[in-house]
Amino acid sequence: MEIRDPIHGTLEISKEETRVLDTPAFQRLRMIKQLGFSEFSFPGATHSRYIHSLGVAYLAGVAFDFIFKEYTFSSEEKRRNYRQVLRLGALLHDIGHGPLSHTSEEVMPKLKELQVDAYKFRVAANQESLIRDEDTKANHEDYTIKFVTDSHLTKELKEAFADFDPYHIALLIDKSLAEQDDFFIDQGLNFRNIFSQLVSSEVDVDRMDYLVRDAYFCGTSYGKVELNWLLGNFRYHVVDNNVHLALDHRAIYTFDDFLLSRHHMYLNIYFHHKSIIYEEMLYRYLTSEDCEYKLPANIEQYVRFTDFSLYENMADSSNPWAQRISQRRSFKVLFENHISSDSPRTEKLNQVLNEAGIETITASSKSRLSKYHGLLPEEETPEIYVVDPYDPQGKPITIDACTEIFSKYEGARTIERLYVSPENIEMARALLKKVNF
Repeated sequence: MEIRDPIHGTLEISKEETRVLDTPAFQRLRMIKQLGFSEFSFPGATHSRYIHSLGVAYLAGVAFDFIFKEYTFSSEEKRRNYRQVLRLGALLHDIGHGPLSHTSEEVMPKLKELQVDAYKFRVAANQESLIRDEDTKANHEDYTIKFVTDSHLTKELKEAFADFDPYHIALLIDKSLAEQDDFFIDQGLNFRNIFSQLVSSEVDVDRMDYLVRDAYFCGTSYGKVELNWLLGNFRYHVVDNNVHLALDHRAIYTFDDFLLSRHHMYLNIYFHHKSIIYEEMLYRYLTSEDCEYKLPANIEQYVRFTDFSLYENMADSSNPWAQRISQRRSFKVLFENHISSDSPRTEKLNQVLNEAGIETITASSKSRLSKYHGLLPEEETPEIYVVDPYDPQGKPITIDACTEIFSKYEGARTIERLYVSPENIEMARALLKKVNF
């Protein structure tokens, strides 16, 4: 099957993969918008996680072909299986995503209610910090692993891809799961690291797709990066028999641009003031005592919970926050402050307004260049290396030692905002004119 994609062109989907696309679990992604409330700011941003997931799978295949074009696996079957399991890991990485945004995780059940049997193998080395208490709330990643390993989708995966198990796909999505066999070992080398890095890392195919796709549909240029050059310079490097993702030194500046593009997309697109206030109002609704919208622990019932089901629920609710979202009567920005360190200004303004009886919403949106750089030792992820074919010593180095981008953007950038209702906006503006800092 061929799918026409405005970003990558024609996407080739095998008949086995088509069986996955036709499952209720994957079709559900058609009704989950990639950018949630962003369409209120960027009307073109109505694309779904369905097409995003297809794009990620496509890029995963392209990345594999570039990295291993001259590598000889033990057999052609091994090469084919590795490429396929990588594409499926990329295709299914978002399948458990909740309605509208991550905020809907507030109404997910406890992890123990989801009964993710695969988590009994969650004892991977150096990943103890990722093992959560069973009484904590489940998140979209838990639903993803449940879909892959214990649902109607699991049955289709087993029938369509008999050469490996759905658990092998889960291993690429969740790094805390321990390997139970030698599937990812070929000729003494373990390939799980590099495949996991391609699905989720500093420079993964998920980010590659959503940056260019979101920029396209939002009508902006922040996320436009040289994907072909970046992918074409992907390499591999072996450390202690584990295969790691590597990058040819020629593409190091493209890597820098990739990180900066993502950083700027967060600050300018994902943290747009309209998106943020709708997220804040949704949070207030979902955490209200009278909120009746709850996501089920039953994975087969979960497929019916989409953006549309949540919007329908809010339209029928008498909750004031739900009504504001349904009727597009959001709170308005009164004050905005872009900072790199703590500032008392927003807190002081909020206090003045509250003392005058004006209800406010404060929001702090924080972005870092990297969520992987500078992690605590117990939270280490596999390194990405830089290789230089012209280096006479031929010794790869870690990527953070090859670029100054991390040190230059080490700190977080924060956007603090203060919102008030449209009914009180003029009164609040008049009051703030009298405030001295």
